Amino acid sequence: MSFVPDLAIIAQFAVATFIIAITPGPDMTLFVGRALSQGRAAGLACMAGAMTGVMVHTLLVALGLSALIAASPQAFLALKIFGAGYLIWLAIQAIRHGSAFSLDGKPVKPRSLVGNWAMGLAINLLNPKIVLFFMTFLPQFVSASDPYAAQKLLFLGLLFIPISLPVTVPMVLAADGFSNLLRRTPRIMRAIDYLFAGVFSVFALRILTASAR
Repeated sequence: MSFVPDLAIIAQFAVATFIIAITPGPDMTLFVGRALSQGRAAGLACMAGAMTGVMVHTLLVALGLSALIAASPQAFLALKIFGAGYLIWLAIQAIRHGSAFSLDGKPVKPRSLVGNWAMGLAINLLNPKIVLFFMTFLPQFVSASDPYAAQKLLFLGLLFIPISLPVTVPMVLAADGFSNLLRRTPRIMRAIDYLFAGVFSVFALRILTASAR
């Protein structure tokens, strides 16, 4: 199937997605926090909303980048180089400041499952860092000369969901134990930070060295 990337690309994307999924951040804080305050169903509803946001980001990025490729492959290459630099910056930030996982314990007004879904969707869609990340992350796995680049971008973006769900769902289902684990074992969080930094630095350096040839 022409829209499916090579197995090597899928494997690399899967590794990167797994690292993203296990890295504590605002989305994970929302899922776990809502599960602790309102129950597992609320946490899963927030997560479903965020995954819906991922689908929207993927569609917009695939359409936008395919238009960019058609207009100027050179501009697409420049975006990939910028994206590589952004990934390196994220790696540095992970080492310097660590993961962002903080539950403040403040009471939250109960919401319906639809309300929690909408909350997860809104936080995902309105987060400019997520928009920028998808714009710079996905292009690292396609070539401007690939006639099926748009389809492959869409495939990879949607693949993000089934890869990350087996990681995030157990975190929500075991929210209490998971949050206590991260609080009591900061070494685990630092190990995740270094893993994130290492993997994304490798991806960034790969595209930079390839572009320099």
